[in-house]
Amino acid sequence: MSIKVILADDHAVVRDGIRAILERRDKDIRIIGEAANGTEVLKLAKATPADVYVLDISMPLLNGVETTDRLLQMNPRSKVIILSMHDDRAFVERALACGAKGYVTKESAAEELIHAIREVHRDRFFLSPPISRFVVQGFLRRRQAPASQPPEGELTRREREVLQLIAEGFSNKEIARQLSLSLNTVHVHRNNLMRKLDIHKQAGLIRYAVNAGLSSL
Repeated sequence: MSIKVILADDHAVVRDGIRAILERRDKDIRIIGEAANGTEVLKLAKATPADVYVLDISMPLLNGVETTDRLLQMNPRSKVIILSMHDDRAFVERALACGAKGYVTKESAAEELIHAIREVHRDRFFLSPPISRFVVQGFLRRRQAPASQPPEGELTRREREVLQLIAEGFSNKEIARQLSLSLNTVHVHRNNLMRKLDIHKQAGLIRYAVNAGLSSL
């Protein structure tokens, strides 16, 4: 039985390269859909669910981490691999916290992605070796000295979506249109973000979004 995969990356050339690798090296893995952003992934998942979702972490409109969160709300059995050029701890920890079962760096994707897909399909975890090393290190540090909950943990899902779009340079009107919200509601979310994070300038919100792994811009 083949493993059905939905592949998401905002660069078509990356998707083409991954598809070529999978088709050439493993006939049992079949890409049933491709998407350029998280919103498209959710539409595909509703129409034709996949066995495994391979998501770029830095997609526009809805990043890979937030998409993972939505997929698992739609279907808790969804299996997600994050594919990323980032091996920063903030990105990895957010992805795992939202329910991703795999995290593969793009520089090693050709060698690791097929194995990652097979492992995650078996309901196991797969992390690229450099990532698994510092994830274990972080776990050991937390056992020794439990950290306080970061401010970002207080944000709602909608606030995280608004924060990502702010970081991507969308105006309030564009955010309202993108998320099907009123302009006043967007203003409320922006004010709540500033209050909760104690950040009162847009440049600060952008820096925070990048550091928290919500955006790579």
